[in-house]
Amino acid sequence: MSESPQEHSELYYRVEHVIEQIRPYIQGDGGDIALLDVSEDGVVTVQLRGACTGCPHAAQTLKMGVERAVRENVPEVREVVSV
Repeated sequence: MSESPQEHSELYYRVEHVIEQIRPYIQGDGGDIALLDVSEDGVVTVQLRGACTGCPHAAQTLKMGVERAVRENVPEVREVVSV
């Protein structure tokens, strides 16, 4: 069953709220994060910027930090990926 555009938008805004809560921590280390998309099947696409670009710890930050926080607060999300 496919989500309606309204439900998809609600999901996007819920994820966006979580990203905005963790963003200051990422910025505190000289990086930044931008939410690009939330797919109907629960895949969140973000872009790590600033000091996060090319950082060897970026993958760990993405999975252990960003993905964990998003999934705890928005259970419909199944994965967070970075482009």
